[in-house]
Formats: sequence, structure tokens, C-alpha cells
Amino acid sequence: MRGRQFASMLLATTAALSLAGAAGEASAQARKHEGVTVNIMTFTGPQIAEPLQRRAPDFEKATGAKINVITVPFSDLYQKLLTDWATGTNAIDAAVFAPQWMVDYVAAGLLEDLTDRVAKDTALQVDDIAPFFREFSQQYGGRTYLITLDGDFQMVYYRKDHFQAAGLKAPETWDDYIAAAKALHGKDLNGDGQPDYGSCIAKKRNAQSYWMISSIAGAFLQSKGTSQGGFFDTRTMKPLYNNEAFGKALDVYLETTKYGPPDEINLDVGDTRALFTTGRCALTLDWGDIGTLAIDTTTSKVVDKVGSVILPGSREVLNRDTGKLEPCNPTLCPYAVNGVNHAPFAAFGGWSGGINKKAPAKVKDAAYDFISYMSQPAQSNVDVTIGRTGFNPYRISQFKNLELWIKAGMSEAAARDYLGAIEASLASPNMMLDLRIPKNQQYQQVVLDTALARLLAKEIDKAAAMRAIERGWEEITEEVGRDKQLAAYKASIGAK
Repeated sequence: MRGRQFASMLLATTAALSLAGAAGEASAQARKHEGVTVNIMTFTGPQIAEPLQRRAPDFEKATGAKINVITVPFSDLYQKLLTDWATGTNAIDAAVFAPQWMVDYVAAGLLEDLTDRVAKDTALQVDDIAPFFREFSQQYGGRTYLITLDGDFQMVYYRKDHFQAAGLKAPETWDDYIAAAKALHGKDLNGDGQPDYGSCIAKKRNAQSYWMISSIAGAFLQSKGTSQGGFFDTRTMKPLYNNEAFGKALDVYLETTKYGPPDEINLDVGDTRALFTTGRCALTLDWGDIGTLAIDTTTSKVVDKVGSVILPGSREVLNRDTGKLEPCNPTLCPYAVNGVNHAPFAAFGGWSGGINKKAPAKVKDAAYDFISYMSQPAQSNVDVTIGRTGFNPYRISQFKNLELWIKAGMSEAAARDYLGAIEASLASPNMMLDLRIPKNQQYQQVVLDTALARLLAKEIDKAAAMRAIERGWEEITEEVGRDKQLAAYKASIGAK
């Protein structure tokens, strides 16, 4: 029994088992949240919203709380939520959103402090949440404001069968990625007699595409460990996105477009995932979703044909003293492997749930119990193995228990490959953290995304794009205060 058939049975079984205890407790407490409605906002999806919507009725049966899942386009999520809470409208009681945005909500006094609730919540098994996600995705300033529902790292997926047939190895560097994409572009990759694509990378504006460039750029910009940071110079808070190294990353980014679908600049991650899993792409850059989508036997044409690797690296990196792109050496790239600097990027950080500080007390209680329920192992261990949920592994046990993945439809080799790429990213001393300082959404989703879109549309050239990013980022930094932003940036990456 494999794929969706097993997943459906497992969903029903775990829901019954996990809710049996909850139902018994609820019976004793006369359904503790009877009559309470929780309005919880997230993005349209269908991923991320899907498991919330699917599990809400079971939670209501057990506790009495009605969970109303409200969805908005990703491009609107940050602002709609901020506006609702900051203006005192408070129509939204809780949300599942990007943990990197937490800083703006905490600073404004909008997020409920969950520290004490989490400390008492034995069912959550918080110690099983991997340390990175427990800290980056849940905490700010030493307090817990969110609960992790999803673990996010970007990595590269490739078609093992076609790589082997062509005598290609998994890409170790971004040059390798380009060479493989070029070699396989135009080949029939799924047996339908039509030419397919060497690479598929989401590049749509106002979507979830702007993280992709940082996944490429990290290898060129950060080489001396996580605390060095890959967005700003920790001495001056000057942006690192206007120099030879970022220019090289943009070259790679633009080159991949040559080997992608003709409408690639209009494709979001859902589009590129569908292309890859239907066998139309030799390579892709994405979060962990591809690993589980690829084993869905009802839709995937690439079951047991997919390899997963840590983000490719570079043999040249930015020397911040000279401002130049220079060859790796033991001083410049102390964590290089075989002369290659890798900087696995914790893009986004993983969807997490938080509660409106101004929500009524009874609503807060129900909202917390629902978010905790979604994260608890009985539910999470199923949801992270199903591609359509958008939830990726984040619990220590989920990385160690191969049986979860094998039962879901992965071969043992594929499971080891997939989990190994994520674990290698988590364990890397040069892991690059996503931006988590005030106004990070404006730096990335507004300034960076706009410049990339204009570059891809050929409205501006590479030099103009880098200048636009640098100028826009500098304006935000000056507006907030350079010293304040520098202190926040250094604290976010653990820099001295």
C-alpha cells in the first residue's frame, strides 16, 4: 500500500486515535471550547490552508470550538494581518504566517506571548521540535510567540534517472547546476514525445519567488559561518546585494531562465512543482514539498526517480575586505567541502501559528489548543509526509523515523536522500538565516521582489537591479535607524 491510499487511511486512523483522548477529556469538561469561534488567517494555498481546513472539523467535534480558516493571497497576508491587528479591528484571532515577520508584530505589541502555555503543554512535545525551528520559528527576544507547524529549507531536486543516463553527478556547485540544465534541456524527460526543460524555478512577482535568489546568492556571499550573515555587512549594515558576488548569483539566476519553461517568470511554486512532478523538469530549486509530492502515485510521474541535495555551492566567494569575488581558500572559506562553499538557506523558516494579543480570553484558549493540536506528533507526523499539505519535517523524530516516510510511499533510499539533504542543511555551520529584522517584509517582498521582476522582464539590466536593491534597502535602514537595524541584524544571526 503506497502513496495517497496509505495516507488517507493513516489520516483517518491518527485522527481517530489522537482525538479519542481529546474527546474523552472534552466529555469530562463538557467540550471545553463549546460555542467559541476562532477566525484564523493564512494564505490561499491550497498548501498550508489544507491541513488546517481538513482537521478543523475533528477538532470541533472534540472540543466544541469552530475553526474558521480565512485565506488571502500570499502577497496580501503580511499587510492584511498587520492592518487588522494594528488598527484595532481584530476580526482575526490567530494566524499561520512567516515566522520572520514575527519581529514586526512583537514590536507593535500585537502577538500573544505563548511562553507559559508552551512550557505547560506536554502534548506539544516541544523538545522534539528541532532546535533551529524551536528558536527561529517560535521565539523572539527569548520569549515564545509562535508554534511551528512546518520546517523550511530550500534545496535542489534532480531527476536521478536522467542524470545517470547522461553520466551527470548531482550538482555540487551552481556551475554544475547550469551545466546539467543545459545538457538535459529539450530532452523528453517523461516519455510523452515532447521536449522538456532543464530547470524549473518559480520566478513570479508578488508570490513566493523572491527567496530563490537568496538561495543562489548565499554560496557567494556567506562563507565564514552563520553569524557572518548573507544580507548585510555586520560592520556597517551596508547591503551585500550590489557587488561582484551578488552579480555572479544574478548571472546564475538569469542563466537558469534560458533552460526553463518559456513563461517561467510568471510561474509560482505550485506551477513549478506540478511541472517537476509530472516529469517535465530535470532540476528544480524549492522547499521540502517536492520530496513528498513526488511520491503521490495519483499525480506524480517521478516516483523513485528524484534525488535531493543541499543547495549547490561556489568555489568563489565575496571577500568583504576587498569587495571582490575571490577563490576559496582556508581563510576565506573555512567550512568549504572539497573547495566548495555551501550556504544552505533557511528560506522563510517554516509556517508557524500565533495568536492576536487582543483576542478574547476564551478565543485565545481555543486558538492555542488548535495550533498545538496541529503541531502535535500524532497530526504532524502524518501531515509532513503528504505533499498537498505544504508542511515539511521539523521534529527530530521526523528525521530519525524512516518508517514514517517508507509507509508514506518513499523508498528507503529516497527517504534517506531527502531527509539527509535537510539534515545536512540544518547541521551546516555555514547555514544562512533568513532576514528577521524590523521591516524585513519591505526589504524582501517589496524592494527585492520588484527589482528581480523588472530584471527578468528586461526593463532594467543587472547593474540597475543591484543599484535598485541597494538603494531601496538603504532607504528602509535609514528610516528605521541604522544603529537599531544593525543591532537587530547582529542579534538575529548571533554576531558579536
